[in-house]
Amino acid sequence: MVFSEASSSSYGDDGPLLSPHPNSNNNNSNDSSSSSSSSHLSSQSKTFANVFIAIVGAGVLGLPYAFRRTGWAAGVLMLLLVGALTYHCMLLLVRTRRRLSLDPSSASKIASFGDLGLAVSGPLGRAAVDSMIVLSQAGFCVGYLLFVSDTLAHLLPSSPKSLYIWAMFPFQLALNSIPSLTHLAPLSIFADVVDIGAMGVVMAEDLSLFLSRRGEGSSSSSPPRAFAGPSVLLYGLGVAVYAFEGIGMVLPLELEAADKDRFGRTLGVSMAFISAMYALFGALGYLAFGDDTRDIITTNFGGGWVTLLVQIGLCVNLFFTFPIMMHPVYEVAERWCCGKRYCLWLRWALVVAVSLVAMLVPNFADFLSLVGSSVCCLLGFVLPALFHLRVFSAEMGWAGAASDVAIIAVGLVFAVSGTWSSLHQIFSSSS
Repeated sequence: MVFSEASSSSYGDDGPLLSPHPNSNNNNSNDSSSSSSSSHLSSQSKTFANVFIAIVGAGVLGLPYAFRRTGWAAGVLMLLLVGALTYHCMLLLVRTRRRLSLDPSSASKIASFGDLGLAVSGPLGRAAVDSMIVLSQAGFCVGYLLFVSDTLAHLLPSSPKSLYIWAMFPFQLALNSIPSLTHLAPLSIFADVVDIGAMGVVMAEDLSLFLSRRGEGSSSSSPPRAFAGPSVLLYGLGVAVYAFEGIGMVLPLELEAADKDRFGRTLGVSMAFISAMYALFGALGYLAFGDDTRDIITTNFGGGWVTLLVQIGLCVNLFFTFPIMMHPVYEVAERWCCGKRYCLWLRWALVVAVSLVAMLVPNFADFLSLVGSSVCCLLGFVLPALFHLRVFSAEMGWAGAASDVAIIAVGLVFAVSGTWSSLHQIFSSSS
């Protein structure tokens, strides 16, 4: 797709990848209007916090187990690689939207990833994005049910995890019947506080246990491995991609940023911080428990009251986060099937489907790898590079085009091979 001339050769503070925001040249003539609207926009610190909240979730609790499978050094390298590539693809989306914003007919309509897909590739582009969002969000919710049921089965081993999934079912039907997110907003704040607190407690416990075992000269059945071999790289990459999923929020966050010319830098700092935190969290968990590391790291801890509070808090958090994460699924499904009208029976049917899938999956971390390898890979890497290539193909140099094509090709190969590997692991575990 070719658009009218743009200053694609001029760049701001974000380097050669992210051009200045189209409205930055009009600041002097619109001081009064911009000052009134900027009070509702996000500062750099708030943007940093919003990026953190949008990305960090329950997937981080499966990282130590992924490190056990891949080795701690391989796990760190994979996290840093996936974090850098996710950041690059986020900037591709922002740059593509900024270029399209130079066209007055489409500038005000591109508020989300789906809108960008519609602007670049028409209804097919929007359908591709919407489909991936539905599958990824539903996958996250399956992971939530798995986490809660596995944790409760660990705390109360007398009952199988399927019992806890069905025990949650009627309450989830009620929560998912709420038509608006407004009533669920306080639950989102609670979830963020619990996530951060739980990560801090887990890392402190891991570090304390690792240092005590090292001081006593004891170790697990085998010393921690740096590299476990190439056969498990696809598994680790899938978990890493899942942990960094949040690309659907980058365009709304950029719209809300007060200083859009520095958005790329703020996003980069956020992603670097999250990558370092993920690497530390995964490595500490694996080094503390070695080959005894479980798919949910919190189930490795003993029965202390702090650990018990963390586990219960995370269960309550994910229980109430479930309807929030399902909301984008309902928006797309009701637009497709009901003309954007609220449909209770459709929502209930989707809750039933997600619950049934959770019943069939034997392992939390294995499912993270499956979702990350399949839909998250396509949504996070393939589609951003494809949209960027279509918009800038007429003026892009060979290096830029080769970069986009390489991301698309590698993403597709990884999506197919990683999905196959994850499915094989899930079925072999269940058998």
